[in-house]
Amino acid sequence: MDFHGIDLNLLVAFDALMDERNVTRAAIRVGVSQPAMSAALSRLRTLFGDPLFLRSAEGLLPTPRARDIAQPTAQALRQLEAALVKKPAFVPQEASLTFTLGLSDYPAFVLLPALAMALEKQAPGVSLNVRAFISRDSAVDLLDAGTIDVAIGVLPVHPENRILTKSILSDEFVTIVRRDSAAAREGMDMETFLALPHVLASPEGDRHGLVDQALAQMGKHRTLALTLPQMFAVPAVVARTNATATVMKRVVSGSPALRDLVLFPPPVILPPIEFHLIWHRKSDAHPAQRWLRALISSEAALLP
Repeated sequence: MDFHGIDLNLLVAFDALMDERNVTRAAIRVGVSQPAMSAALSRLRTLFGDPLFLRSAEGLLPTPRARDIAQPTAQALRQLEAALVKKPAFVPQEASLTFTLGLSDYPAFVLLPALAMALEKQAPGVSLNVRAFISRDSAVDLLDAGTIDVAIGVLPVHPENRILTKSILSDEFVTIVRRDSAAAREGMDMETFLALPHVLASPEGDRHGLVDQALAQMGKHRTLALTLPQMFAVPAVVARTNATATVMKRVVSGSPALRDLVLFPPPVILPPIEFHLIWHRKSDAHPAQRWLRALISSEAALLP
């Protein structure tokens, strides 16, 4: 390959195809016709000696060669754009726009109130539109479609080069029981833990959570009395029943039922849960988007 003979427009086309996974959408993004984008893909295949993208029911699937060159290509193009195109500064106090956030339940309850208050003070003309998602990989679909500007949730199962992430907050697990229960008085050992009925919060409907996985490694299992998708309903359920539950600490500390509960360290070893800021590479350098991500990160860092 003659590096000096490469048409940079082909790399722009490749970057758009990598992000959009669709010839028509990539053409619209670059500002060319669909036949022109198809021709660019043909020239790219010849240039790299590789199919680069294979058609499937889910859209264009990148080959290993395409994945290898995707990140360096995107990074080089962003650096060129930053050097050659001067973008206007984003002034939050003067801005009038709407950001769309993809949020799972946890950041919606834990982080959104602080973020809304910060926006009210720093950017009164900026509004938020929230889209809920349950499956962690749904965030990628929403970002690919341009439906949301940024997501906050657990890392997607299948990481993609076009999707960027940053860990912004974490939480630990606690085991809870009703304050006037025998377990609250006597303590939470493994025998007591297994003897109690359990409540499991499972947004995706899986009845085998992290606790069950840890118990299975020990050759043990628990009895599930209730499985529900809303984690923030769990403290109130436990406060009114003989059941126990193992949930994230902020879920309990922010609940009106807190005064009726006793918290214990779980009798099984559980890793903390990390929540990430998730965004698309195509919006990485956008001034308003960069400001929003910085604001979210700073507000998350202030959470107790």
